[in-house]
Amino acid sequence: QQHPPATPPRPSNSKLFATSVRGSGAIKGLKPKESEEASRESQWRDKSQGWVVWKFGGTCVAGPDRLRKVAELLEKKVVGEKQKLAVVLSAMGSSAEEPVKVTDQLLRAVRHATERDDEYKNDLEKLEQLHIKAAQQLLGEDETNPLLREYRESLHEDIKNLKSMLRAITIVGVSSTAFSDFVVGHGELWNSRLFTSYLQHSGITRARMVDARDVLVVEPSEQDTVEVDYAASSANLDAWHREHVPPGSDEAASPIVVTGFIAKRSDGRATTLRRNGSDYSGTIMSALLNARSITIWTDVDGVYSADPRKVIEAEPLQHLTYNEAWELSYFGANVLHPRSTLPAMKHDIPIWIKNFFNLEAEGTLIDSNQSSRSPAPGTGVRVGERWRNVIKGFATIDDCALVNIEGTGMVGVPGTASRIFGRVRDAGINVIMISQGSSEHSVCFAVKGEDAPLACEVLRDEFKEYIKSGLLDEVSVIKDCTILAAVGSQLNRAIGASAHMFTALSNANVNIRATAQGCSEHNVTVVINSKHSTRALEAVHSAFYLSNITVAVGLVGPGLVGATLLNQFRDQLAVLKQEKGIDVRVHGIASSKNMLLSNEPIDLNNWEQEFADTNKTEICDLIQFKDHLVSSSCPIPVIIDCSASDFVSDYYVPWMESGVSVVTPNKKVNSGPLERYRTVKDLQEKQSVHYFYEATVGAGLPVIATLKDLINSGDHIRSIEGIFSGTLSYIFNNFEPGKKFSDIVKEAKAGGYTEPDPRDDLSGMDVARKVTTLARESGVPLELSEIPVQSLVPSELEACASAEEYLEKLPEFDEEMSKLQEEAAAKGEVLRYVGAVDVATGQGSVELKSYPTSHPFAQLKGTDNIILCVTDRYTENPLVITGPGAGAEVTAGGVFSDLIRLCAHFGAPS
Repeated sequence: QQHPPATPPRPSNSKLFATSVRGSGAIKGLKPKESEEASRESQWRDKSQGWVVWKFGGTCVAGPDRLRKVAELLEKKVVGEKQKLAVVLSAMGSSAEEPVKVTDQLLRAVRHATERDDEYKNDLEKLEQLHIKAAQQLLGEDETNPLLREYRESLHEDIKNLKSMLRAITIVGVSSTAFSDFVVGHGELWNSRLFTSYLQHSGITRARMVDARDVLVVEPSEQDTVEVDYAASSANLDAWHREHVPPGSDEAASPIVVTGFIAKRSDGRATTLRRNGSDYSGTIMSALLNARSITIWTDVDGVYSADPRKVIEAEPLQHLTYNEAWELSYFGANVLHPRSTLPAMKHDIPIWIKNFFNLEAEGTLIDSNQSSRSPAPGTGVRVGERWRNVIKGFATIDDCALVNIEGTGMVGVPGTASRIFGRVRDAGINVIMISQGSSEHSVCFAVKGEDAPLACEVLRDEFKEYIKSGLLDEVSVIKDCTILAAVGSQLNRAIGASAHMFTALSNANVNIRATAQGCSEHNVTVVINSKHSTRALEAVHSAFYLSNITVAVGLVGPGLVGATLLNQFRDQLAVLKQEKGIDVRVHGIASSKNMLLSNEPIDLNNWEQEFADTNKTEICDLIQFKDHLVSSSCPIPVIIDCSASDFVSDYYVPWMESGVSVVTPNKKVNSGPLERYRTVKDLQEKQSVHYFYEATVGAGLPVIATLKDLINSGDHIRSIEGIFSGTLSYIFNNFEPGKKFSDIVKEAKAGGYTEPDPRDDLSGMDVARKVTTLARESGVPLELSEIPVQSLVPSELEACASAEEYLEKLPEFDEEMSKLQEEAAAKGEVLRYVGAVDVATGQGSVELKSYPTSHPFAQLKGTDNIILCVTDRYTENPLVITGPGAGAEVTAGGVFSDLIRLCAHFGAPS
């Protein structure tokens, strides 16, 4: 709940608030006694009595339907299991019928009164009607029902008194926190009265309500908190029990309903337990009752391993230690407030966090036991299972800033840190995290962003003489920071846990601005740029909880190769994730016209239907496409370009400059303008991004990888010669005496071995692009235009308007090709269309040549490719790489292999 910050000074006249607290005078001043009589009085709440405390948040008790459900749960415990039960209730929270919380409506009434706005009357009347309507639904509309009548009368009296008090506020035009505390506590009071009446109306006649202002005694302390007087509170609780529960009563049949959030001060004035006070009142009550356990009922399935709004795969934790829960809540996780764990922790009372709206969920247990999580039955041990036992969860604090003070004047000077943090404390600024080098040359600490200017100002004032003399540099502030914490009590025993976390951040291109880790090692904390907050959280959560590597893929060009690759993903990604810890998620698909973007991984069983749905796609924008991947929660964005477009190639540079790696079978960059090629290769080195293009030369054959391995291991390439076209390999493998060249071309097209227009293959430009790529990989900086290419398309047919016209006229040139074939056969040779690179001369070529039938090139079958590589090590017997060099399946397989190689650079097993 949100309540007014800061504890107010006591008003000069506090009688109004002191006397307005029900029953406060009867028990005021009671002290715990060591006598035998006092001991007997407290036996009812001895540890052996087995009390259980349930605390329900405002969402769980927002309206009569939810109060009925609470009563059903209680009845099972009290009547069915004979359990001694204390229920701590919040005020009604928001619901579909009433979107504004009761607490917020009470605060709004106070604000209206302070502004001298009579709207406060309507605020209170709405609250009265809300509770009367709920009472009628729970207790019936029969006005003779004493439970309904008493509830209405007490509610009306409270509203009447509040109107009078707020009327007084409108006169002076000012309120105080003490007054707001008194007003705002009525929400819990009205709800607890109503619920107790409903229990009695339902047959649990011994249900009793405890107005926490009659029991809990607290005093304000620093940081907008309160300190509990447990001795006085225990005595007050015993006095309440003595007054309301007859001796010898069956406690199991007498559930206690306690107002959450409210208490009183030692002078009798009403107050609250401040922020998150409702949970706090639950754990305080569990401590006073020496309870066996406390359950915090809420609207989530437990404490999550990370914020589920940022990390889709965040999951409810089965178990946390008190320290782990405290650390996670300190760093902003939606757990108990750190203060709320202390009463249970001190008395070793287990805390359960359970979902009121999903009773089947197991929930999270918080206690003192050290435990490790085991995988669910049947799932086996996943790659990250070791780390799941080390790190329980991750949390972030956004909107922070780093304040840095450094200089030689700090080295070896005692008291410098004391002066820094003393001055910051005096300014009322909370320090979230501290990082200091052992040389004492610099100290930096994190504060909320709004506090940074003041922190900077007071430190400049404190050290102005040092700054003036040059002993200290100017105090600086780094804005837009997020604090990310990894929490786990096993950290001090896990070698490499911090390294694993830092590696995950590095792989996600997230820079660490500062880090801190205490010797207890319950948490490792880093400060990062806020714009990387979600990506960083996803990266570390994935590394410790899911897969070692999580990749967001965007595919450009869902044609034959692209579609085949997506189908291979569909069949293999689950296996890859289970066995290798590589989690590949396709978040975007783009063609030349449209693109499909999704925040969730695209269903690869239905991607074609989704891509065809114009309601789900939008006009293709390759920069927006990139931005979508970068903004995803996955730490490693990759674009796979399966197009053959030079237009798409122009986007590689801006993609890579944004931290996106590229995998492609598209030859246009590697064989295009040399300057663009060099820019892309330079970015690969400078931006810590990756560029993989194995499939640009030999489809799935390991040509590029082999060349790189040879060069990186110190070998030198002398020459490369090969048959690089599956289409031309098929044509000349079948071009035998008695066969017409035009017939074989038509046969190849019918078999799907050529492009739609066979001239694209026969022109030799595809081979020339591969030769250019190999030349550049071998250190020869050739432009495509510098390579002589022997085209197999007669010049007379280049202008044909269509492929059909070309094929129709091609037989006119069969005689010329037959003559070349016969000449080769006469020498005992065969024709082959070959590309070559001569590193010594710095030249490349693409031409039709003849080879002896004993030559490896003459041994090919079908569409196979072959590459002969002569190096310093492979001179007499060249290195031979051969196999299928064309086809959608092998090309897509080559791209898939490149993606796995990329993942290996991020730590995936090779």
